[in-house]
Amino acid sequence: MKITIRRAVAADVHPIVAMLADDPLGAQRERPGDPAYLKAFEVIDADPHQLLAVAVAGDEVVGTLQLTFTSGLSRLGMTRATVEAVRVRSDQRGGGLGERLMRWAIDEARARGCGLVQLTTDASRVDAHRFYERLGFTASHVGMKLAL
Repeated sequence: MKITIRRAVAADVHPIVAMLADDPLGAQRERPGDPAYLKAFEVIDADPHQLLAVAVAGDEVVGTLQLTFTSGLSRLGMTRATVEAVRVRSDQRGGGLGERLMRWAIDEARARGCGLVQLTTDASRVDAHRFYERLGFTASHVGMKLAL
């Protein structure tokens, strides 16, 4: 089946949230149907430093990820891309779609002049760690969070 990767639109929010919730970690923190997701989408969509993308097969959203482009002074003013919320719909896993999404994200980052692509992945996601390492990512930093 032909897969197209494109910028998400408001009509994609529901299937994106469904993918975020269809996961042991997401099931604990997501609330499909909450209007907060549409408000968040509006903020993301209006920000030129954000790119929420979806993979579409036919007219169905089957994958997603978000790219954030961050300018900084370090590394001679290099812009970096951060990949977040990578998800492939459960019935589409194992067919290479995750790799295709990530390669698309890397190409998009390169096209926007980024010198680095980075991501964090939950410490419990051992399969995801192997996936990202296979794509050339290295576990070079320790990530930390502070819940507010």
